[in-house]
Amino acid sequence: MATERPSFELAKGINGLDKIILRESRNRSAEVYLYGGHVTSWKNENGEELLHLSSKFSNFGTLEQHGFARNRIWEVDASPPPLPTNSSSNAYVDLILRPSEDDLKAWPHNFEFRMRVDLGSEGELTLTSRIRNTNSDGKPFTFTFAYHTYFSVSDISEVRVEGLETLDYLDNLKNRERFTEQGDAITFESETDKIYLSTPTKIAILDHEKKRTFVVRKDGLADAVVWNPWDKRSKTISDLGDEDYKHMLCVEAAAIERPITLKPGEEWKGRLELSAVPSSYSSGQLDPKKVLE
Repeated sequence: MATERPSFELAKGINGLDKIILRESRNRSAEVYLYGGHVTSWKNENGEELLHLSSKFSNFGTLEQHGFARNRIWEVDASPPPLPTNSSSNAYVDLILRPSEDDLKAWPHNFEFRMRVDLGSEGELTLTSRIRNTNSDGKPFTFTFAYHTYFSVSDISEVRVEGLETLDYLDNLKNRERFTEQGDAITFESETDKIYLSTPTKIAILDHEKKRTFVVRKDGLADAVVWNPWDKRSKTISDLGDEDYKHMLCVEAAAIERPITLKPGEEWKGRLELSAVPSSYSSGQLDPKKVLE
């Protein structure tokens, strides 16, 4: 269990916005903005950026697209409740978001949303979210959740996602009709926007050209969204360059099919761990069991 005080730097980022910088002893780093609680950078020991900086907006629910947490100023949580962890790193920060008066008008529920961003000793990036119902009126509330993670890849046509084979998914390009995945792995030849259901706790993203595999480990998040806008859709997204789709892939750990309901005093926890490991394979063939083990 990590018992050391967290170690982080507070700096100014884009447009003078406050950001937190986490550093690990071998020059790995991560950055998170207080605006939106956005993790905007995750670099390996070579200083190579592992995240693609962009954003997609969905239309689930009745609030702002993707909810309002991504458009609010978070605070550093100086005295968070204990969070059991196996990490020995002290390169982490605890953030907290509480609703404003305007938020309560749009969504009349009191809550505490805590998030820890942790850069591990092996360079892994872990996000742990805790949402508590603090309503005093006895009312429960229900929500969906997703970590919108955009990975930097060399060439989307050379990327495979493994671990989601044979699973059911909702296709957002076909009015969320339900299908079953048929391929050995997910590859990309056109726009993709799918919500995979009841997914495993580990998913692998294999980048053939960079000989690198991202491993996504998750807890409390049963679903996984896989998205790439491809060329035509990219041209309609104002904050995405026309060619950006070639070098990004969104794989989101999520809880969508079965929304989470909390009674007053109850807390939900979701966890996402990202790691990048070397990998090599020929002709696009790799045993997914070896990667996921």
